[in-house]
This record gives sequence, structure tokens and C-alpha cells, in this order.
Amino acid sequence: MPDFFKLLGYLLLAGTLLQCKQDKKPIDKDTNTVKKHKVIARVLEDTTEILKEKPEGVVIPEGMVWVPGGSIVQGAMPQDEMAMGHEKPAHKVAVDGFFMDATEVTNAQFKKFVEATGYKTIAEKAIDWEEMKKQLPAGTPKPHDSIMQPGSLTFKKTKDPVANLYDFSQWWNWTIGANWKYPNGPGSTIEGKDNEPVVHIAYEDAEAYCQWMGRRLPTEAEWERAAKGKNENATYFWGDDETQLAQMANTWEGQFPVNNTKMDGFEARAPVKSFSPNDFGLYDMAGNVWEWTSDWYHTGYYQEVSASERILRNPTGAKGPFNETDPYAREKVMKGGSFLCNASYCASYRVSARMATSLDSSLEHLGFRTVATVAMIETPEEK
Repeated sequence: MPDFFKLLGYLLLAGTLLQCKQDKKPIDKDTNTVKKHKVIARVLEDTTEILKEKPEGVVIPEGMVWVPGGSIVQGAMPQDEMAMGHEKPAHKVAVDGFFMDATEVTNAQFKKFVEATGYKTIAEKAIDWEEMKKQLPAGTPKPHDSIMQPGSLTFKKTKDPVANLYDFSQWWNWTIGANWKYPNGPGSTIEGKDNEPVVHIAYEDAEAYCQWMGRRLPTEAEWERAAKGKNENATYFWGDDETQLAQMANTWEGQFPVNNTKMDGFEARAPVKSFSPNDFGLYDMAGNVWEWTSDWYHTGYYQEVSASERILRNPTGAKGPFNETDPYAREKVMKGGSFLCNASYCASYRVSARMATSLDSSLEHLGFRTVATVAMIETPEEK
């Protein structure tokens, strides 16, 4: 593997893809690591305080749905045999009602934002080595300038079965010129794909769009509340029947990463609303593309918050980032899985599934959707 891909793999994918292989080893909440990096959340003693129903007279913004407030058990369900260690233990949270985009932000929507603002995404900008090396081990050599060009990570199938699914370099390419307009690199296009989810979006790109729209990214708890719908104790947004996967979500069927049988009808990204919505009217809450949340990723977060045995109200995640497998990383949580998720490798179409992604990561299967509170709708900020 070229040195530059090693570098990019360390920076962009170490926390994201290496965790896709199932890891059921629990994290000891008494380790020095977790003690050193405390987490924070508001505590709720009385769940009647929660805003459950949309206030009368408040209009639901176009393209959004109302997610009723309520309390849920966040994290892996007892029957979920695919659950990873960082999804446990499950703990109770309460979330005020809010508005959420019915779909992932599309190419057409992001294009409108770019045309109005002239915004350039991280993938379109020159690579800042001084900034990059802050997130790398001391002494990491700088790649040649000819390689340090704007680009992003794109997926490639392999010709033969892969024995080591931890070695993500076998199916990911650093592609110069890949970005939201050219999702598969130079020569590709989004023409005729207005309704596909926009991808190659780094965290600050998603935040810039949110600011322009007067929205924000969902917290992990909000995202999970929204995805569950009325199936509060189910593994998937539709229930516990995995045999319905191909009818309910765009994922990888067949042998990953060699052959996708396309039982769900799609090889890669699918137009939004290609599958049935959940109970709240939200589409693609499993598969298609991963979605950013605003929560910092912290290895010991679930262990720490579950220890209090109290309901957390509108939790915003850990106070700061920490990944014990990659202490240099500054990562946020992403949810929902993508068209690359497969039971043999990354069964992240489960509601509780969560992955860590560095702030400047942009990938072919990563996008976002926005949310808004009642207060944000009643007192909108000027664009």
C-alpha cells in the first residue's frame, strides 16, 4: 500500500472502517482511559417536562417531518447479536420533539446552497499539511506534493475474496478530483442524479449548509429517537426481521467487497425515497449513505452515562473526543450505515450502530440530514 494511502487511512478511516468489523469486547468503565475523559449530559428526573407533540400553530417546514418527543432506550437491544462493544450498555434518554429532514440532503439541495454562497467543500480545497499532521503520530513523513492534491476516498470492488476485512486499503482509493460534484472521481457526474444523497461531505461542510438553512445536525440521541419510530425495542427501524432488509434498505447483498447481487435494486447510492419510510415518515434511516451527527465520539461514552442509572434529557454526547484505538483522532459519530454495509463486515443498518469519523473525512458513502427545534422555526436566523 502506498505511503500516502497509509497516511490517509490513518487520518480518515482508522476510526470509521476498522470498527466495522464486529467487536464484542466490552470496554471496562473503570479503566484509566475512561476516568480521564469524562462525559456530560443533562439529567431528567421528570419525563413530563419533555415536549412530545408539535405546538399548535407551528408549521412543519417543507421537506421535514415532526419527530415526537419521548424517552427511548439508546444503544444495542438485547436480541441484537451483531451489536458492537461501543453500542453497549443500552441506557435511557429523553428527547424533546423536533423537526428532521425526511430524506438525506440531496445533490440538488446542496447545489442550491453552493450556487447561493460560492462554498467549496473540504474535498475541493488544497490539503493543509500543517493541519493534517496535528492528527498524526509525531514524525509522520509528508507525502510528495504531487499527491497532496484535493480529493476524497472512493470505493472499488475487489476481483477476489478478501481474507482480511480489517485491511480497508483493498477497497478504498484516494482519488484526486473526487468530490460532491464528481462522486466517483474525474469523469463521473451528478447530472441526472439530483435526488441522490450528496456525498464527500466533511463535517464542516455539513455545518456550513446547516447554518445557511437555519438548521443544525442531529445529536446521536435525536437521530436514534427518529430512526426507531414506534419500534422502540427493535433492532431495525422496521422491527427484528432481518429477512426484510433488501425491501427496506439499500445495502450490500452478496460477498463483500467482491460481488453485489443488487437484491435491493441498487449497486451504489439510491435516489432518496426509493424505500419505504419509517413510522415517522423518515426515509433511509438504514443504508444508502452514512449520516453525520453533532456528537463527539468517545470510546467510553455509553459506559459512563449508563453508570448514573438516570434518564438523560437531550444528551449531546461526550464533552470531547477520545478513541482509545486512535488517540490523535478528533471524531464525530455517524449513524445509519450505507450501501456498503454487509452482515459479514459492517452490519450498520441497525438502529444502534455507530461509527467514528474524523472531522475532515469525506467519503463516497457519507452524507447528512438536518434538524430544527421549535424555537429555531419560530425565530429563524436570517440567511
